[in-house]
Amino acid sequence: MKFIPDALQGPSITGYGPGWVEVNGEKYHSSIIVSSQGVIQPWSCLRFEDLGEPHFEELATFASELVLFGSGANIRFPHPQWLRPLYSRRIGLETMDTQAACRTYNFLSGEGRKVVAALII
Repeated sequence: MKFIPDALQGPSITGYGPGWVEVNGEKYHSSIIVSSQGVIQPWSCLRFEDLGEPHFEELATFASELVLFGSGANIRFPHPQWLRPLYSRRIGLETMDTQAACRTYNFLSGEGRKVVAALII
């Protein structure tokens, strides 16, 4: 699916499909972090099975109010203990499949929210 977002201040997710996500017109085939504050970087969590607290510690370093966790093709929830780094910094977390996280990221970023999308592809 391709779509054109409203005017965003940070990076925008311009498309997605099985095994890829497109940010600002560039396709990514492995897990990434996208921040409305301008960050686009690889995420060391390549599969849901590799997920652990250090991955959420990394996400807690961003100046965000909310993390959108895209868990892959299906919605899968992280262990609650892994979320401590986020909650201790008063950062919210929403878990959804990666495609839903892409759509939600663009919507919230377009509203000027400080949001991070952590996407398992």
